[in-house]
Amino acid sequence: MKVTIKTGIFFALIWMIIKMIFFFTEAFPYNVVPAVMVNIFCLLLAITIGLYKQKLQDTEVGNALRDIKNAMSAGVPYAVLVSIFIFFYYAQIDPGFNEHQIAEAEVGIQKMIDNPIDFAKVKKSNEAFEVMTKDEIYSQLIQGPRGFYSPLSTMTVSMLAMLLLTTMNSIFITIVFRKVVFR
Repeated sequence: MKVTIKTGIFFALIWMIIKMIFFFTEAFPYNVVPAVMVNIFCLLLAITIGLYKQKLQDTEVGNALRDIKNAMSAGVPYAVLVSIFIFFYYAQIDPGFNEHQIAEAEVGIQKMIDNPIDFAKVKKSNEAFEVMTKDEIYSQLIQGPRGFYSPLSTMTVSMLAMLLLTTMNSIFITIVFRKVVFR
C-alpha cells in the first residue's frame, strides 16, 4: 500500500478517536465547530505528511500533476473513511444530536409562525404558502431541517466538503512544496 494512502488512513483514525473522546467526555455538547476544525486540520496533515513522505521516497523527478495526484491519494481515503464514520456516528452512536438540532429548528419555526410580522413575510416568500394554513406551512417548513439533519445527508455533505478541501489543499500544498520546500 502506498505511503500516502497509509497516511490518510492513519489521520482518519486519529480524527475518529478524537471525535469519540469529545463524545465520551462531553467536552463540546451540541457544538460541532471544534470537531470540524480538528477534522480540517487532520485532513491538512494527512495531505501534507503523505505528500512529503511520497516525495522523499520518489527516485525520479515528478511534475506538479503527479504531486497533486499523490496528495489527493492521501486526502481521498481520509474523506471516505471519515464520512462513513460520520454516518455511523450520527445514526448509531449519537442520534440525539440530530434530534436536538431538529427540535431547535422546530421551536424556531414555531416562533416565526406565531409572530404575525414574520408569518406575513413567510407567506409572501412563497406563492404556495399564500393559500395554506399555519399548520400546513409549519409542516412544509419543518421538512427542510428533518431532511438536513439525517445521518445520510450529513455524510453526503461531509464527503463533498472534504473532497473539495482535499482538491484545494492538494493544489496549494503542491505549490508550496515545489516553490519552497523541495526547491
